[in-house]
Formats: sequence, structure tokens, C-alpha cells
Amino acid sequence: MLTTDRLNDAEAHIRELDQRHALHPWTHFDSFEKDGAMVVASGEGCHLTDANGKTYLDAVGGMWCTNIGLGRKEMAQTIAEQIEKLAYSSTFVDMTNGPSALLAEKLASLAPGDLNRMQFTTGGSTAVDSAYRLIGFYNHCNGTPEKTHVIARDQAYHGSTYLTMSIGNKAADRVPEFQYKSDGIHHVSAPHFYRAAGDISEAEFTDQLVGEFEAKIAEIGADKVAAFFAEPIQASGGVLVPPSGYLKRMWEVCKKHDILFVADEVVTAFGRLGHFFAIESEFGVIPDIITTAKGLSSGYLPMGAMIYSDRIHDVISQGDENRWFASGYTYSGHPVCCAAALKNIEIMERENLMENAASVGTYFEQQLNTLNDLEIVGNVRGKKLMMCVENVKDKVTKELLPDELNIGKRISNTAEEMGLLVRPIGHLNVMSPPLTLTREDVDFLVKTLRAAIKKVTADLRTEGHL
Repeated sequence: MLTTDRLNDAEAHIRELDQRHALHPWTHFDSFEKDGAMVVASGEGCHLTDANGKTYLDAVGGMWCTNIGLGRKEMAQTIAEQIEKLAYSSTFVDMTNGPSALLAEKLASLAPGDLNRMQFTTGGSTAVDSAYRLIGFYNHCNGTPEKTHVIARDQAYHGSTYLTMSIGNKAADRVPEFQYKSDGIHHVSAPHFYRAAGDISEAEFTDQLVGEFEAKIAEIGADKVAAFFAEPIQASGGVLVPPSGYLKRMWEVCKKHDILFVADEVVTAFGRLGHFFAIESEFGVIPDIITTAKGLSSGYLPMGAMIYSDRIHDVISQGDENRWFASGYTYSGHPVCCAAALKNIEIMERENLMENAASVGTYFEQQLNTLNDLEIVGNVRGKKLMMCVENVKDKVTKELLPDELNIGKRISNTAEEMGLLVRPIGHLNVMSPPLTLTREDVDFLVKTLRAAIKKVTADLRTEGHL
């Protein structure tokens, strides 16, 4: 057994190597060079253990993705067996493999409406990228090549490739050192009722949003608008839950103008809201395309999918006999990733994890809302196992604390010291725990987060910020 000193030495060595060589996603150079990264050594269920042996409740769920929990031996066995049998096989042109075909059939059975066709990808960004390419291909084949423009929302996050970051419009991610595609990509307001201007009802706010969408279509020209991209709940943009009826009305506008509705379910699918797919079950919309990843494999292996309707497929697959769909990836339909996804879904169904997510998720909503009595908690929002706390300086005016205080990070750092991981996003703290979360886990989470917020509030007062 390693002594504490040897554990500390090993952890320090890994941190040093990481600082010396690794460029992390969303690296903040100054703090990374100063503090380095937490070294995670192992994980089981909803918990992570760092290289020094300290255990944390992972209320972040990895990156919205460890839905069935960590350390599943049958996942490891399935992956190992598939590697021994067939570690890789291309799915380009006229080749396939068993896990790829079986997963395609399974997803078709779970997806809403006639969404029976799909292209497998390496993750969420490539799924959204593939959807954008399919939309252009479809309209060209459909005799409407001028329909090339797409509309998304402010504060949307649709991925980190050049194209998907351009479709998304999350202000904090639009750093000046990068360039973004702007021609043919448009944005309308996010359905963020907490930040709505004026004293209006949710119904009035929805009317405004739908009216803005219709006006944007008219401005561009309905004959030029190809698609509307929407997360059922905007995840990284702040867990923005749309007002009742909003998504359905936006979908109806799309149908009226022959605009494809793309539901970006990279986060919301596979149980986060208690459904395999949330867009129909939770919001009553049957989209033309669904993009998904994360919970599809519960993060055990990189895997995504772009799922689309038979109606689209009928158009692109008929007509020109020399037509090629020249888009895809080396790892599309990777047999090991597909086998992992199939086993992941099997576990979800066998253990009734959708039901647990719905039940414990409802309890989580209720308990997290008890934090509304805290001085700097302005808004608790979300659904089921997808929740957020918005921290403010003034609960009445909703004024935010100065950015330089990094309030979300201060709270997450304090919670981390107490054995809880929550995700800081600016002035927010976001949570997306595994579907295996228990009521006891919820009680610990809420109690610990309350203590962390109270401690940070006291520090802010001492420092003269409140």
C-alpha cells in the first residue's frame, strides 16, 4: 500500500506532467499555470476519488454524461469482449458491423416519430456538424438549394467545432482570439424568463419569443431558412427551461414555413429528464433531426449520433443515381463504441433508471429549491437531474456580482473542500448527476451546497462585496 507521502508525490508528478504538456478544453491559462488540475484517480457510481484518496460526490456527472455511473464491470467486460472479437471495422460506403446495425435499430425504436435513420459520430459536436451538413444536402436534393440559412438561440451551446461553436451563441465562449462563421447563421433570444425585461407573464414572454422568431424568418426570407436548432433545455447556457408551450409553438412555425426542426439532445437524452428522448415526451415536439451523445454511452467511450426522419432519407436517397453522401468519420459506427452504447441502454432499461431519474430528479428539484432562502441565490431552475443555481448580488434587482469575483468558481471550490463537485459557469453552479443518484445523495448534495454558499457569502461580506 502506498503511504500518504508517496500518494502525494505521485499526484504532484501527474499534475506537473499535465501542466507541462496538456492543453485542456477551456483552459484559463493564468489559473492553470498557478494551480494546475485536480488529478482524478478512480470512480465508482456517483463518486470520484482523487489521487490523494479524497472522495467526492460528482454532482456534475463528468460532463453531463456519466448517466449509469462509473465503474460498471459489465461495461468493461462488454468492451473487452468486443475488442477481442472486432476492435475496428470501417462503415464507409458498403461495410458495416453487428454492433453498429443493432444500435441503429435500437435507437430507431426509441426515437420519436419516423426518426428511423442515423449517422454515428464521435460525439455531440460532430453530431451537430453532421446535422448541418445533412440539412444542406437535403435541401439541394429537394430542389430548394437556396434554403441554406439556419437560426439558433442566444446562449445556446451546440459544440466546439468551428461550425457548431458558430451555431451556438454563448457569450462567454465567444472569445476574441477565435473567429466564427456568421454568414447564414442567425440567432434569436433565449427563453430565459428569469431575465425577461419588464413585468410580464410567461405567456406574454412566449408570445414575444415566437413573434421574434417569425420576424427573423421574414427578415431572412422563409424560402431561405433551412433549419432551427434548439436544445430542449439550454444546458451550458445556464439550464434555461423554456416556458410552457414555447417549443411546440416554435415547431409549429417551422412546419408552417417548411423549416427543419433540429432537437439538440446531446445533454437531455438518455435519462437526464427521465426519458430516452425528452423532446417529444417532455415538450410534445416531434423534430426532423435529433443530435445526441454523452448519455448514449454514459461517457464510457466517445460516441454520438445524428438521427433523422424517413421523410428526409426518402428525399436524399432517391433521384440522381450517382449521388454520394460524402460526409462521415473514421470512427462512425465504431464496433466497440456501439457495443458499449448497446450495453449502456440495456442497463438503463433493466434497472429502470428512467424511473429513478424521474423520481429522484423530482426530489432533487424540490430540495434544491430550498436554497432560494439564501441571500445570494437569485434563481434555482431546471428539471429532474439537470439543475442550476444562479447567484446574484441583489435578489430584488437581480444584479450580478462583479465578474472578477468568479462567484460560481468560489462556491464550487468551497464545495469541493467539503466533498462535493458542482460545475461553475460564471455566476452559476450547474448540476447533472448520474441517473443512479439516491435521495440520500440529494440530501448530502443540498446540505453541502448550502454550507458552501453560506461560507462564501460570509467571506464576501467580510471583503466588503455585500
